Amino acid sequence: MSSINSVPSIDYRKMAPSRWQGTTFFTKADLWQMDALGITAAQVLDQIEKYRKPGFHVRLVRPCTREDCVVQLTEHEVAGYVDLHERASGQGRLSQFVPASGAATRMFQSLLQIHNMPPGLDPDELHLGAEKGVAVEGDFIRFFEKLNRFPFARDLEEILAEADLDLRSLLYDRQYRIILDYLLSDVGLDCGSLPKGLLKFHRYPDECRTAFEEHLVEAAGYLTERTGRCSLHFTVSPQHEEKFLDRLEKILPSYEQRYSVSFDVSFSHQRPSTNTIAVDLENRPFRDRSDNLHFRPGGHGALLGNLNDLRGDLVYVRNIDNLVPDRLKDKVARWKKALGGVLVAVQAVVHAYLRGLDVEASKVLIESASRFARERLSFHFPEGFDLWHPEGKRRWLLDKFNRPIRVCGVVPNQGQPGGAPFWVEKDGDVSIQIVEQAQVDFDCSEQGSIWMSSTHFNPVDIVCGVRDYEGKPFDLEHYVDEDAVFISRKSKDGKPLKALELPGLWNGSMADWITVLVEVPAETFNPVKTIFDLLKPEHQP
Repeated sequence: MSSINSVPSIDYRKMAPSRWQGTTFFTKADLWQMDALGITAAQVLDQIEKYRKPGFHVRLVRPCTREDCVVQLTEHEVAGYVDLHERASGQGRLSQFVPASGAATRMFQSLLQIHNMPPGLDPDELHLGAEKGVAVEGDFIRFFEKLNRFPFARDLEEILAEADLDLRSLLYDRQYRIILDYLLSDVGLDCGSLPKGLLKFHRYPDECRTAFEEHLVEAAGYLTERTGRCSLHFTVSPQHEEKFLDRLEKILPSYEQRYSVSFDVSFSHQRPSTNTIAVDLENRPFRDRSDNLHFRPGGHGALLGNLNDLRGDLVYVRNIDNLVPDRLKDKVARWKKALGGVLVAVQAVVHAYLRGLDVEASKVLIESASRFARERLSFHFPEGFDLWHPEGKRRWLLDKFNRPIRVCGVVPNQGQPGGAPFWVEKDGDVSIQIVEQAQVDFDCSEQGSIWMSSTHFNPVDIVCGVRDYEGKPFDLEHYVDEDAVFISRKSKDGKPLKALELPGLWNGSMADWITVLVEVPAETFNPVKTIFDLLKPEHQP
């Protein structure tokens, strides 16, 4: 019997000669592999074409600033928007969406480097390296010096005790490899591969909470309906869902009693059909050692389908690691409510204009809607719009207003890595976008200068209005900038490759949404990117 790969190849150049150049063939095994993922050959060809393009840089026009579209709220305005939020919450309109599939591997990156070194870990050499300023060795020494301050230290001590090992004795004897084994590998806590959401973040007198649990507690402070229901959705990897469910089962009864809420918690996975083909440095499909095509997860932009499937109303989008302990939650919750209230207010006006424009094109209505679009929504109008026929204006406003709405909290830029709000030009249209550094052409000095002049940072503190003026859910897939992809260099089996990420969830995936930017205090942004962030005062008891 012949093997799968001995079946004659199909030359897809003949199916798409205008787009396909090169010598790449798909075998039947390739097609079966695509079919198992839910991906078509045409989609793979489109992805390969994206690699072949010279670049996907955005064109920055200017940064978004306080004087130019970033809204600053007074205390009086905050109070008013909090009231609007409370009304929407009472109506059961609110939910939260948290991408939580990321592993904690990056948090422990420096420790994993040490742990993966050949046996014979020499403590003296590590101390010497730290004294010379070697970052990895410095992190290693700092970790063990501050070990008792980490919220997972108690768990580490207990799991060592189960193996008749004493943490203090191991530290005294400088048996660091044993400690790292029980911290990072599956003989112990397995923190090196745990999802970040299941890592202990904060320590309290009677408990230590994971990031997952902190999201439940925080949401109880601003998402709860009059009925006591609180809705959260987490995207998780299939191999970790059972662990999330186990954790939820353990803590749910006590949390519901403690916070007088009924948590409605759901989970979903990133669709395999959102995986993207990897290519070699010549833009040919990358094959692994078994000669299979190599597909990779499409980044957080692949989660747009999960958000779409929720068919929510007013949805908070949060990162799994941006959390604070209880003593700081009141201020965070107040600003979450303020952002939700801004969305409620903006959406109410937009929907009112849509209902009016849907039936008439009076001069007064068009002028009022146009003024609101310019002054409150920062719309960029086409040249000569004021001279257009009223029907043309009406149709243009209908199209621009009838879209999903997002209110993005932004913090003053303090040098954090990540995205920032800019005015961006594409095909003659100028709009507000959240831009990542990888999207900017730094070979152009002008573009680099504009990027460096940014005044605000994107903490992923977003509230989304995903229903239209008739109450029907938008199909969010219709508002994506398909060109806003990310291409990065990776490796597999020791060979270099290029990887394609889909338009980011809060970048290109929301490119054609109505966007409102609101400045929020820097104290509301407390991410945990490495374990050492847990030592910062805002994360300590």
